[in-house]
Amino acid sequence: MADDELEAIRAKRMAELQQQMGGGEASQHREQQEEMKRRESEMKNQMLSQILDQQARARLNSIALVKPEKAKMVEGMLIQMASKGQLGGKIGDAQLVSMV
Repeated sequence: MADDELEAIRAKRMAELQQQMGGGEASQHREQQEEMKRRESEMKNQMLSQILDQQARARLNSIALVKPEKAKMVEGMLIQMASKGQLGGKIGDAQLVSMV
């Protein structure tokens, strides 16, 4: 009987350890995803600062406060245009307004 109880305790402990190990992997995966999101955000902000002048950047930030989905759409459009070489220089406030 003692062997059966000991075996049950071992099995329970083994299951707990395996669950903890699985939880550790999930936590690590979540941290990696957060780090990737942070890097993407930094890269996006860096590109936008190269594409937009200060006034246009301020206007885009104001739009993001009121309509975040519209701001993301405009940001994506600007980054895509810049990567294709369709922008001649920095976008000013008036040009940004005409795009919105």
